[in-house]
Amino acid sequence: MFVKAGSDFQSATGAQGEQVNQIRRYRPLGLLIACCLTLFSVPALADLMINPTRVVFEKNQRAASIDLINDGTKPASYRVNLVNRRMSEDGQFSRVEQAVPGEQFADSMVVFSPRQFTIPAGGSQVVRIAVRKPAGLAAGEYRSHLSFDRLPDADEATNIENVNKKLPPNEIGVQITALIGVSIPVIVREGNTRAEVAISGVELRKPANAGQPPMLALQLNRSGNSSVYGDIVVNFTPAGGTATVVGRVSGLAVYTPNPLRRATINLQVPPGTSLQNGKLSVLFQERADAGGKQLAEASIAIP
Repeated sequence: MFVKAGSDFQSATGAQGEQVNQIRRYRPLGLLIACCLTLFSVPALADLMINPTRVVFEKNQRAASIDLINDGTKPASYRVNLVNRRMSEDGQFSRVEQAVPGEQFADSMVVFSPRQFTIPAGGSQVVRIAVRKPAGLAAGEYRSHLSFDRLPDADEATNIENVNKKLPPNEIGVQITALIGVSIPVIVREGNTRAEVAISGVELRKPANAGQPPMLALQLNRSGNSSVYGDIVVNFTPAGGTATVVGRVSGLAVYTPNPLRRATINLQVPPGTSLQNGKLSVLFQERADAGGKQLAEASIAIP
């Protein structure tokens, strides 16, 4: 299944986005031109669709492929890199060069092709990956991230001379182009790997202002030499009633060597239902395409 690049993907900074052009105008005053540039946020990388969104090499598997589709209206160019990232307790990623104790990278044993390409509008591209395990590789999990970095467009729209031609006389245009890529984890497992996970610290946080949804805070506690990956489902069961799904998070991971991950989930309470006199249950399970096995469960009573 193809998935459009969005909030479940990491970029070079843990965020996502597409190329954004912003034109600012300035009027010259004598020989002095004052230019003030402001930082701005960018939307998700909505034109890129990726399948799969993570690659795991297990047992004797040595090759895999990633399919990309340009869902936009113009060609898009990308450069592919293999980088190492570290996950924080709240799920944010940062790029790192040196491993900490218990951290193992896969960059030295993973190769891929091509390294740069252009996808026409509505077109597709396949990136092939292979793993070459060295002799005597210690048992455990190794992880790096394949990063697809968007390159500047080569058409006239990004040419500063063409931009200035469209402006009134005596005005200068400055074009700001934000290029943000998306990355997916590439995981290599060797030998016997295992992971256990438990849920703790479940807490219902009521909204501070009217109109805001209640939130559920929790902590996933991981142990073993492998990461865990799955979906969270939150159910509310009123006293003497039936369970209703009030929250869901898809594709949540706790990567090695992290022993825990903190998360908050916005709850969507159906009309006519109040979170009172009942029980909130949290279920962490494998994704449906991996079998849907239950990995951990916890609950709290709501007075």
